[in-house]
Amino acid sequence: MAQLHDLVIDCRHPASQARFWAALLDGYAVAPYDEEELRRLSAMGLSGPEDDPTVLVEGPDGAPRMWFVKVPEPKLVKNRVHLDVRAADLEAERERLLGLGARETGRHENWIVMADPEGNEFCLQPAGGGQPGGQVGGGPVAGA
Repeated sequence: MAQLHDLVIDCRHPASQARFWAALLDGYAVAPYDEEELRRLSAMGLSGPEDDPTVLVEGPDGAPRMWFVKVPEPKLVKNRVHLDVRAADLEAERERLLGLGARETGRHENWIVMADPEGNEFCLQPAGGGQPGGQVGGGPVAGA
């Protein structure tokens, strides 16, 4: 049986996307840069972590890691996969996420559809309730 190890998200600016998702998710943080990693970036002609084309966000032990990978093209269409996140106080978390640069794109009976600063959709659901998956865009998302 396979196990989920990493989530990889294409984006235009990995450092800012990584900071957003690290702030969104409890227990997650942008992986620290050691001297070896800084030398690797320098050897690539990059000035530092802000220009890193692949930024890692790590969570609690056993949680999937998140990689943010620079791609040249912008997001143009609806995500084929999205994340569902849960919060004890939906409205307070919505406000916090708006302050981090997210935007609300839709509202349903039990969840709010949000988008990160580059437009990647995710669903904000109440903790301990609701069904997995939600509607993002025009129809139900099976098994998300």
